[in-house]
Amino acid sequence: MTSPDVPLIAHVAVDVALPHLDRPFDYVVTPAQTATVAVGVRVRVRFAGKLRDGYVLALDHSTDVAAPAPLERVLSPEVVMPPATAGLVRAVADHWGGTFSDVVRLAIPPRHATSEAASRPRRPDPDTSQPAQVLLGYPGAERFLAALGAGEGVRAAWTPVPVFAPPGDWAAGLLDAAAATLSAGRGAILMVPDAAAMAVLTAQASARFGEGSFVTLTADLGPAARYRNYLAVSRGDVRCVLGTRGAVFAPVADLGLIAVWDEGNDAYAEPRAPYPHVREVAALRASREGSGLLLAGYGRTAEVAALAARGWLVPVDLPARDIRRLGPAVRAATDTDRALERDPHARGARLPHDVFTVLRAGLASGPVLVQVPRAGYAPRLRCQTCRAAADCPTCGLPLRGERGPEGVTLTCASCGPLPGPWRCPHCGDTRLRAPQVGVARTAEELGRAFPQTAVVQSWSGHRVETVGAAPALILATPGAEPRPEAGYAAAVLLDAGVLLARPDLRAGEEALRRWLEASALVRAAELGGTVLIVGEPTERAVQALVRLDAAGAAARELTEREQAHFPPAARLVLLEGPRAALEDAEAAWRPVAGAEHFGPILLEDDVWRLTLRCPPERGAELVGGMKALVSERSARKAPGAVRLRVDPQSVG
Repeated sequence: MTSPDVPLIAHVAVDVALPHLDRPFDYVVTPAQTATVAVGVRVRVRFAGKLRDGYVLALDHSTDVAAPAPLERVLSPEVVMPPATAGLVRAVADHWGGTFSDVVRLAIPPRHATSEAASRPRRPDPDTSQPAQVLLGYPGAERFLAALGAGEGVRAAWTPVPVFAPPGDWAAGLLDAAAATLSAGRGAILMVPDAAAMAVLTAQASARFGEGSFVTLTADLGPAARYRNYLAVSRGDVRCVLGTRGAVFAPVADLGLIAVWDEGNDAYAEPRAPYPHVREVAALRASREGSGLLLAGYGRTAEVAALAARGWLVPVDLPARDIRRLGPAVRAATDTDRALERDPHARGARLPHDVFTVLRAGLASGPVLVQVPRAGYAPRLRCQTCRAAADCPTCGLPLRGERGPEGVTLTCASCGPLPGPWRCPHCGDTRLRAPQVGVARTAEELGRAFPQTAVVQSWSGHRVETVGAAPALILATPGAEPRPEAGYAAAVLLDAGVLLARPDLRAGEEALRRWLEASALVRAAELGGTVLIVGEPTERAVQALVRLDAAGAAARELTEREQAHFPPAARLVLLEGPRAALEDAEAAWRPVAGAEHFGPILLEDDVWRLTLRCPPERGAELVGGMKALVSERSARKAPGAVRLRVDPQSVG
């Protein structure tokens, strides 16, 4: 109904996560509220007898409600959800089968009234006078930067050389792209996966653009600082944002670039419903707003390879021979017949002769990195005789060995130290073996082999951020490697098979990404930099590392995914809940052309999983049908929760 007699109506997205209520609701704007209400502001409304928060999506004089209720009040005049952000939130909710309210919680930080009342500091414009430092060394980058400087929405995939040298300086490369965008008067969002990468990018951005010319958006900031920085963006005080996962929604006006570093990092996969991935959200937003896009990383995912194969992204990569020339020298510990002749047990040994050769040579000129897949001393134990897993006799969780003052203690993560001796319930043996060895045990072994050398250990929860240039053995788990002052002289990547043995579709892709990131901390081959991986040399991921061929590995992975009909060559939908609900889903997925189903399979008590697959072009229809099913169950309050996941990051 539209009429001059209809008062001003606010169409409000109410903070209600029930799927069947995932739509705007109409409220009358009272005369006292007209001065402060606007599209994108927070309001409070009465909904189902309770006061709830919401966001104004539109204002007009039309409604289909006979007697809409009035707004209770405008919570703040700050426009925190402009139309572009609201459109992106809606698109993300539809793509991943979630609700608007679910995505809003990911996109907009909670209100902090003190931050709204605080004075607005003067923020200088970014200094974009410095010429490009890194990207111009890559084929096609000159055209890419020129297009960004002209305000065009160009899209590229960049794989820098994994080396501790200017060609591998990812932060400088992202700032090159941001500078070109900012010089055109447009805004930029630069995404990183974690606090360590944020520290590197922030330091370089401050030196290049100037203090105060950008803001950071991370969960580590705390509620007040995060909301204050969000307001600086929504008010238009800054045009450049550096952030982690949630920053992809930052309301940057006239967005010209979204750059995502380490696009395959699983930290970008949102653990809360509807479980979107930053890489896909960034691509969706770039397409909607006509902005530039740069997806970068030392590794490359099959998703990016698929976009490049379609021509939607343009690769900005050096030829393979130049990558090997500029990078460290990489080899596998058992990749030559000569090595096996010298050490017949090298292929089966955890620390073959080649490892000690590389360690000795590297320690002569600086620190050496040793990457160990697991933290702790002996993270997994088995019976010496029958090889059965050693589990806690009380709760059944795996036992692990921890080194203490009185030797190795068997410990359960739930029950604590084992009060008495362990005995195998299958064969009765009391002896144990450690099929997996952690950082602490490896440090103990190498400390005995190199008694005059400092040994540093780093893992999640006990992270060492930086190391100097003095010779030392640096043992770290993947992702917790300290940043070296002048690059590592060498790196040894142990237990390659542990990372490759994960029961997950992305195991090889993820292992290669971890290894390449470690290689990127090593000096160039011309300076003696060496990377040695201990693993089966015939493994495809190991071969890709030796060739430093991330792009080729991603292309081959994509080919296999296409043959097996796995994402990104198909849309994958997982529905979990009571069996009756999954049986009802057949009416929704059966009409979708090309749809296949697998299961349902029992996960736990009355919780089943149904896996659905369809061609990418039919994905919206399949997801829409599943969301309609969940909404219908929500409306009639059917018993048993149903969880919907679309294209999950982990498939195993």
